[in-house]
Amino acid sequence: MELAVSAVTGEIVSRFISFLLSKYSSHEISEEKQLERLQQLLLRVSTVVEEADGRYITNSGMLMQLKGLADAMYRGHHVLDMFRCRNKIQENSIKEVSSPFPPLKRFRAIVDAAGNNKARYLELHKTLGILEAAVDHMAEFVVILGGCDRMSRRPYDAYLYIDNFMFGRHTQKQRLLNFLLEYNSQGLPPVLPIIGSLAVGKKTLVAHVCADERVQSQFSSILHLNEDDLLRLAHSDTLLSGKMLVVVEFVSDLNEKNWEEFYTSLTQMNQGSKVITISRFRKSEKLGTVKPIALDIHSYEELSYLFKTLAFGSVNPKDHPRLLQIAEEFAMQLQLKSTLVAANFLADVLRRNLDVNFWLYMLNRCITVAEKNFSLYGEHTRLLLEQGHRVDITNFDSSPAAPLHIVPCVGADSTGKDLPRVKFTELLLDPSVRPKGEFNLVSWESRLPPYTSFVHFVPNYSQDFPKDTPLSGRKRRGVPS
Repeated sequence: MELAVSAVTGEIVSRFISFLLSKYSSHEISEEKQLERLQQLLLRVSTVVEEADGRYITNSGMLMQLKGLADAMYRGHHVLDMFRCRNKIQENSIKEVSSPFPPLKRFRAIVDAAGNNKARYLELHKTLGILEAAVDHMAEFVVILGGCDRMSRRPYDAYLYIDNFMFGRHTQKQRLLNFLLEYNSQGLPPVLPIIGSLAVGKKTLVAHVCADERVQSQFSSILHLNEDDLLRLAHSDTLLSGKMLVVVEFVSDLNEKNWEEFYTSLTQMNQGSKVITISRFRKSEKLGTVKPIALDIHSYEELSYLFKTLAFGSVNPKDHPRLLQIAEEFAMQLQLKSTLVAANFLADVLRRNLDVNFWLYMLNRCITVAEKNFSLYGEHTRLLLEQGHRVDITNFDSSPAAPLHIVPCVGADSTGKDLPRVKFTELLLDPSVRPKGEFNLVSWESRLPPYTSFVHFVPNYSQDFPKDTPLSGRKRRGVPS
């Protein structure tokens, strides 16, 4: 019976696809015309998203629509890029590139998919449908958007969209702005928790919004604290006076007793004061008096768009179709297994050498490191870093004299030790810069406020070191509890 149902279902799906294809071919819409239509729709949607990002939006329905527009935009760019490089991939397969590394399975799968006219046509048509639906429902959004006040632009907002900008987070930025600018009644100040995993941009989002002209004029001062400061501020008679914005970052688990004592002391603050908490831990949700903002990992389409923007810089990706395809594979690996920090330092390295063999070489090193750590510990590197577990990055060193492991210093700008500091990009390009013995490895330094440095401790492997063992107990997924 199950076999019969499966056969009937397969036949129905096959006929439906044939019907769609015959319908499209009867209208004689060429692929070239559809790609031209896709570009036109992307231009319209991108224009509206950029305009919306520069205005104050308080309507919750508009924020939901803005998220839909942004998602459609990133998907459209992803599909357009795939079609741009398809012909080159078919003519000159990655297999033909003179390289010591074996062709990647995903590359072969993409090449095969590129040759599948039905699948290719349906993917393009589906994306066009999503964008056309977004544009059809955009008119009312644009009219209401015209009544929203503009934000004042700061110099780096208009800078080249390479390193000096905050990517995405359109709706989260608007929600945070609304919280800070809205009126609140007397009593203890409202608290907004911002929660997200390691290096997803929590502090960058807060810093970006706090630099807004209206936010600056709303508060007499903005105070940045960590959990160690709570009791000291709770016993202060002057530091918490006035209309203030207090930003508290929790880098470890929540001490509820200290928080309660601190929060009770906030009665000194004037009406209109606000509190923001930043944490990786879900427990901090209970601190909030309003709905928390959760920052998730960027979607594959978003991360692909960002990574290509960073990796190609001012170079036109259309001039490098093979590199464009490799960038897609990088984005897939990063989205599944790594962090935005890795996306930044890898893109920085790749931008210096636009050679296919070099990009393939770096990609294979990334894959090898990810597979080795999963084999050793049973988790992807992103989750290992979130848990503060050491990570084996020996394969990033082209000529390792000794094993190379990092011990994450989660939420800290330094390890607290007076050790040599080496940037990850320098180590990747020139392994000889590696110091002997212990040192601090700077994986990335943000170019935007709050200029966070992601620094990890590298132990000395001339000494005895614990044997690699898989993680015990239940594997943690997502944001820590």
